Amino acid sequence: MLLEVSRSGAVLSQFDFSALAGNAEGVTIDTDGVIYIVSETPELFVLTQRADVPDGTIVAWGWNYYGQCNVPAPNSDFIAVVGGGDHSLGLKADGSIVAWGRNDFDQCNVPAPNADFVAVAGGMYHSLGLKTDGSIVAWGDNSLGQCNVPGPNPGFLGVAGGAYHSLGLNTDASIVAWGFNGYWDCCDDQGNDFWVETGQCNVPVPNADFIAVAAGLWHSLGMKAGGSIVAWGCGDHQYDYGQCNIPAPNTHFVAVAARSSHSLGLKAGGAIVAWGDNYDGQCKVPAPNRDFIAVAAGGGYSGGHSLGLKADGSVVAWGHDGAGQCNVPAPNADFVAVAAGRSHSLGLKGIYGDFDIDGDVGLSDFAVLSNCLSGPGVRAPLGCARASLDGDVDVDLADFSIFQRAFSGGS
Repeated sequence: MLLEVSRSGAVLSQFDFSALAGNAEGVTIDTDGVIYIVSETPELFVLTQRADVPDGTIVAWGWNYYGQCNVPAPNSDFIAVVGGGDHSLGLKADGSIVAWGRNDFDQCNVPAPNADFVAVAGGMYHSLGLKTDGSIVAWGDNSLGQCNVPGPNPGFLGVAGGAYHSLGLNTDASIVAWGFNGYWDCCDDQGNDFWVETGQCNVPVPNADFIAVAAGLWHSLGMKAGGSIVAWGCGDHQYDYGQCNIPAPNTHFVAVAARSSHSLGLKAGGAIVAWGDNYDGQCKVPAPNRDFIAVAAGGGYSGGHSLGLKADGSVVAWGHDGAGQCNVPAPNADFVAVAAGRSHSLGLKGIYGDFDIDGDVGLSDFAVLSNCLSGPGVRAPLGCARASLDGDVDVDLADFSIFQRAFSGGS
C-alpha cells in the first residue's frame, strides 16, 4: 500500500501499490528519508510535496525577429515544447497545441479541432502533431508534400519534422517518410535552380525495430530498440558533413536529435555523442560530458547549436551563438525539457513527475506513472511519453527513481 503522510503523521491519502510491487521487490530508493520500496508489499511515505517551481512554463531565448521567443499568455500548463525554423510550438496538458513566431506559411495556425494531441514536432516552415488515436496532423508549407501524411493514418507512435520532409514512427516499429527527398542546388551552368536526390525519405532496410525518429535539414535518423542509430539522406553533396556517420561504438543510445547538418545521440550513461558539421563547435560537447538526460539540436542552412539537459535541471548550450541562442537565461535550473529552432532555444520548466501540472507531485501523479509502467525495454503505451522521464521509450524503475526526486520534504 502507498501512503501519503503529512509531517504530523496524518494519512492524507492512499493508493494500491500492487501494480509496481513485482518490479520493486528488494529495491530501496531513499532521498532524505522520503521514499522507500522494500518488499512485495512496499509502502511509499511521502512527506510534503514541493510547490516552488513554476510548473509548465516555457522559457525562450535567442533570435526573436518573428516573435518565436514571445511565449503567448498564459504561459502555463505546457508538457512539451519544440522548435521549428523560426517558430515555436508547445503542447498543453489539455491536449491542445500553442504555436507562435513566423507564420507566413500558416505554420502557427493549428487546424481545428485543436485537441487530443500527445506529441508535437516542427519543420522549417511546417508543423506536425500526433493525436491520441495515432493519427498525424500536418500544417504549414506543403510545397514539397511535407504535410501529405501517407495512409494508413492513424497508426503512428512518433513524429518528426525536417527542413522539407517529415517522419512518422509506426506502431509496428517501422518508419514512414514523406516530403522532399533531395536538396536544392542554387544554380546549374545555365543559372537554373535544380535539386539533387539525397534520399532523406528512403528509409534503409530492414525498416523495423525503430523506437524513435529525428530529422535534420537533409537527413533523417532512427533509433533502434537495441540502442543503435540508423542515419540516411547524406550523400556526395555540399551539405554532407558526415552527419550520417555515427561514431563507433554505435550502441547504448537512448535518445537522438538532429537539425541542420549535425546529429546528436544520448548514451545510456548520460554522455552526449555529436557528429556532422562542426564549423561553429556544435559537436564539441562541453566538459564534463556526463549526467545528461535529454538533447536537442538547432540550426538552419548555416550555423548550428546544440542543447543538453542535465539531471539537475540545468541546460548546457554550445555552438553558434550569434543571436544569443546559447545564453541560457538565469536561473538555469528546474528545466525538464529542451528544444531548438534555427537560431533560438527553448526550455520547459517544471517538476519531474508533476503529470497533472498542479504544482506538486502527489498520488495522482503516481497513479499516472503506475498506469504507464511497461518494464525495462518495453515501449510504454500510447499517451505515456511524458511518464518516461529518463528519455527512453519504456517506463520502469529508472523513471521511478527520477520521479521520486520531486519529493523534497520542503514546505
